[in-house]
Amino acid sequence: MQNLIKNFVNDESGATAIEYGLIAALIAVAMIAGATALGESINDKFADVSAEMDKVKDTKGKKIKGGD
Repeated sequence: MQNLIKNFVNDESGATAIEYGLIAALIAVAMIAGATALGESINDKFADVSAEMDKVKDTKGKKIKGGD
């Protein structure tokens, strides 16, 4: 019985699992933050391109449908 209690007190495998879990959570948070920032940047770029395309019109005021 003493050996069982001694082994339980000295067992550190649970602490290692918690550390790996915390590292995985930190990596997930960093990936989510990066994806959010990248998504916003791409959205802004598409909005800029769309605004520039809206400015391009032919002499009759119609949007140009293709390109030369």
